[in-house]
Amino acid sequence: MMVKIAKAMSIWAMLGTLAFMPVASLADAVNKIAVVDAKVAIFGSETAQSYLKTFEESADFQSLKAKYESSSADFQAMAAEAETQRLTWSAEQLAEHQKKMSYVKADAELAIQKISAEQKQLEQRILQNLAPLVELSIQEIVKEQGITLLLRAESVLLASPETSITKQVAERIDIKSQPKPE
Repeated sequence: MMVKIAKAMSIWAMLGTLAFMPVASLADAVNKIAVVDAKVAIFGSETAQSYLKTFEESADFQSLKAKYESSSADFQAMAAEAETQRLTWSAEQLAEHQKKMSYVKADAELAIQKISAEQKQLEQRILQNLAPLVELSIQEIVKEQGITLLLRAESVLLASPETSITKQVAERIDIKSQPKPE
């Protein structure tokens, strides 16, 4: 009986000591824990930014953007005209003007939908092209730093910035996507 009480007290003493240890030092004593946000690493990389810049400078994007801006400006001008002329127009003129405004608004909305679809398509291409580099980069960093537990950032409530390897992964993506000198 005395042996059981001594063991119990010993266990409680150890638990009491662990309870007062900072969580980070307890984790460091057991494992090296890190956090990564792969999507942030991908889109934070210069490689992804160059894809985005190329897209934004493309003739297709510029055309869609110009269409949206033109339609929006036309809509605003028509709304201003309606505001000043409304009292002098007949019901038919007002109805016709509102009809034209709805067409212009639809054109602007269509341009936005097309831009949004193009951006989503680009995001998917970037993710697809850079995903293998992310996986390889993460594996290398985990091995180099002796990380024993890697968590997705979206599944972590709170983490100190020092535990994040996201920036390192983004930098590694850029290094790996550089053309190899021959």
